[in-house]
Amino acid sequence: MTTQPEADGPSTDAGARRDRQVIALVDDDRNILTTVSIALQAEGFGTRVYYDGVAALPALIDNPPDLVVCDIKMPRMDGYDLLRRLRAASSVPVIFLTSKDDEADEAAGLAMGADDYIAKPFSQRLLIARIRAILRREDLARRAAARPPDPLDEALPDLIRRGRLTMDPARHQVAWAGEPVSLTVTEFLILEALATRPGVVRSRSSLMDAAYQDDVFIDDRTIDSHIKRLRRKFRLVDAQFSAIETLYGGGYSFADP
Repeated sequence: MTTQPEADGPSTDAGARRDRQVIALVDDDRNILTTVSIALQAEGFGTRVYYDGVAALPALIDNPPDLVVCDIKMPRMDGYDLLRRLRAASSVPVIFLTSKDDEADEAAGLAMGADDYIAKPFSQRLLIARIRAILRREDLARRAAARPPDPLDEALPDLIRRGRLTMDPARHQVAWAGEPVSLTVTEFLILEALATRPGVVRSRSSLMDAAYQDDVFIDDRTIDSHIKRLRRKFRLVDAQFSAIETLYGGGYSFADP
């Protein structure tokens, strides 16, 4: 039986046992908390819900979930403040889920350490796909960190090298001219799709297929937003970055001599 949220604290169902991955939901909209919690539980996740950042923060630090889905606009403590305080104590992955769709708000959240950003109204299937993608990345990163050094790794045969770009898919690491660039899962997959076939124009639909591997519907203009963020992040380490090229009406390509 699915447990409904309680008035002043987190709700947990049987799925919140630690043999199942636990997703914490922080939002002052109770309808969203209930519907998203039910959808996640149906997918095999445990859930904990909080109605604002003040209630969520100590619980997220003392008993970290596997991932946090957090609204931005909330009373008492908004999502930005919650993320800022959480990042001082924890590296738990965070997805912002918010009605704020302005590019500046999006960039601010990502710059503060959010792993992804989904604007309301949203597809629950898309949210679950993003959650699974981030959790897969976290699992790969943990496995890589725990693996003992191997002399054969020095060859790094799986690296993608294109001009000044270096990508390590196994570790979800990216560097430009030796400088690290931090990307979300979606941004990484889009860049990987472009870099594996340099000079080839990839349509928005093909990039969506690469980035959203589950069967979800999104507006193809979402890819444009991801491309803007990719360019912005690379220009933080190289103001002249221009390797992601636009073919108007066609799509995008990667070229770095």
